[in-house]
Amino acid sequence: MASLSRTIPVPCLTARFSFLPLLLLCSPPLLVLSQCTKPHIIFNFGDSNSDTGGLVAGLGFPVNPPNGRTFFRRSTGRLSDGRLVIDFLCQSLNSSLLNPYLDSLGGSKFTNGANFAVVGSSTLPKYVPFSLNIQIMQFLHFKARTLELVTTDSGNLINDEGFQNALYMIDIGQNDIADSFAKNLSYVQVVKRIPLVVTEIKNAVKTLHDQGGRKFWVHNTGPLGCLPQKLQMVQKNDLDSFGCLSSYNAAASLFNEALLLLCQELRSELKDATVVHVDIYAIKYDLIANATKYGFSNPLMACCGYGGPPYNYNIRVPCGQPSNQVCDEDSHFVSWDGIHYTEDANFNVASKILSQAYSTPGTTFDFFCRS
Repeated sequence: MASLSRTIPVPCLTARFSFLPLLLLCSPPLLVLSQCTKPHIIFNFGDSNSDTGGLVAGLGFPVNPPNGRTFFRRSTGRLSDGRLVIDFLCQSLNSSLLNPYLDSLGGSKFTNGANFAVVGSSTLPKYVPFSLNIQIMQFLHFKARTLELVTTDSGNLINDEGFQNALYMIDIGQNDIADSFAKNLSYVQVVKRIPLVVTEIKNAVKTLHDQGGRKFWVHNTGPLGCLPQKLQMVQKNDLDSFGCLSSYNAAASLFNEALLLLCQELRSELKDATVVHVDIYAIKYDLIANATKYGFSNPLMACCGYGGPPYNYNIRVPCGQPSNQVCDEDSHFVSWDGIHYTEDANFNVASKILSQAYSTPGTTFDFFCRS
């Protein structure tokens, strides 16, 4: 059984409890009984939602405290106060957290996989660090080099069977949509780009399948229109009943519909593969719409930012600057820095993912390492 300890606000409790009693009283549980009988090897491709330090390792870009303050007690390159969704998913397997592929000083031999995600990544334009196809090319190099070395270091490197049995996670697309709006493209123009984005994700999956990958886990994108950054910077003339930008969320929803159809198409085309689509949008929008039920306050306001209510976001004073206005550690915010989620919120999202209620087909996260 995975070993996690977490104290979070939950709707059925009025005080903070250790994780085990929480499990007995509330749902969905994050602590799961993993049925893994094979090594749990994960390769992740994505953007800042799952970057565990790739930006810092690859470009030396500083990610300053208070990032990392909650769990790690130091900045690790994650854009959050603590763990990301992918960290909680790894811990549900009782597995080590994924090291960034680009971190040469991390001390990892990548026996449990590697994380290719980097902050700011998108699918387009291609061949721009660190677009999705660049991440795939990095994986191809990683695999080829690993298999070259495995004959002399077979006990500490992933072998060909390990690559075949690994889980390939893809969590990208948010920046494609957000950047299109940022370039002042109209809603219609943004929507017209969606098929191009989805095609790049299809190409990535098929390339990984050609390399022997058979188990895929694909996250769709969250409600962009609920991010404090967007709400602060965009003229607010189309807010929904929860205060989110309707046009941004509509574009994200259309992308997600196209991604769901792609996953269905891939399951039909790649008969020997398992392709799981996870509805991150539904999970995150529920968290915003029912924030008080989950114990969160100010769901559209950043914990770490500048400017105060209603959004506490200023593009000129990002989280990590000395003049930031930062919420107390015992407060409960959904948004950490106006774009990314707090550890509390990420824990909630990971719990919902592990419930199988948001996966198509309904699949346990540890399916890839079961016999």
